[in-house]
Amino acid sequence: MKRLFASVMAALVLAVSSVAAMAADTTLRISLQLPLKSHLGQNLVLFKEEVEKNSGGKVEVQIYDSAQLYKDKEVPQAVGSGSIEMGVASLTRFVGDVPAVDIFYVPFLFNSEDLVRKAVAPDSPVRAPLDEAILGTGSRVLWWQAYGGAILLSKGAPVKTPADMKNKKVRVFGKTLGAFTEAAGGSPTLISGSEQYLAYQRGTVDIGMTGVSGVKSRKLWEVMDHLTVTNHADIEFIVLVNEKFWQGLPEDTRKVISAAALKAEMTVRDKVSEIEKDAYAAAEKNGMTVYMPTEEEVTAWKQTAQPVIDGYKAASGELGAKVLEAAQSLQ
Repeated sequence: MKRLFASVMAALVLAVSSVAAMAADTTLRISLQLPLKSHLGQNLVLFKEEVEKNSGGKVEVQIYDSAQLYKDKEVPQAVGSGSIEMGVASLTRFVGDVPAVDIFYVPFLFNSEDLVRKAVAPDSPVRAPLDEAILGTGSRVLWWQAYGGAILLSKGAPVKTPADMKNKKVRVFGKTLGAFTEAAGGSPTLISGSEQYLAYQRGTVDIGMTGVSGVKSRKLWEVMDHLTVTNHADIEFIVLVNEKFWQGLPEDTRKVISAAALKAEMTVRDKVSEIEKDAYAAAEKNGMTVYMPTEEEVTAWKQTAQPVIDGYKAASGELGAKVLEAAQSLQ
């Protein structure tokens, strides 16, 4: 009897799923490298609920988290080519096509929440030209997802000054942060966010760069025991949709998706400060030592980072010079 009941229930679930799929006119598959429980994952859940509710069930959103379909570095090509309708990627993954995107990883350029908010506003002279340039790769930016400031992870002792990075292998997530590492005498290694845990566990790198929220969602305290609050870069993720697919959607569907994207962006931006505070608390609770650099140490970091600005200008061309000037005008 129990087996019969289970079989009937399974059949009902399949039937309901089939009906739901038939009812939807459009399916949006989204690739995410982070776990669904992360704040970026929950932000996608909010988007999904808004779209499905306000489209009257005509649009179904499917979220594939934890890099089930594509790793972070693969998302730009996957979305741009139309292999998947939507995807989430760290902004710096576009540095090959649009070098200017690394403006947010020029060390200590955005050193307050106020500056970050001004720079990432949709009509900002920093963000708007970047969104337009990314559109040229075949992907439209629907919204930006705040991930917070970059911090340093280490094992055995905190990273206090640039001298502590000398001759060390450092996980980075962008070309400009790689240049920052080299300026401090370290050796940068580009590692996807989903591969961080194993890299630290295996000793592939000695020092890590990431957002503190990632420390909590990925339980990085299991493989690293010190966290240095440098906030030397602003980490941003972007949610993309294939442009050809987007243009093929009915206007009313695009309006529903755009409205949900705007709500998702505002929500995640407002929550990130609280999320970071909770993540620091969780890190300490799970045995990590959280180190806050002194003013003298921060000055030393800034002096080390100064040449990186010149390198950014040289590598990012006219667009880079334009957004750098815009960023500096916000100071």
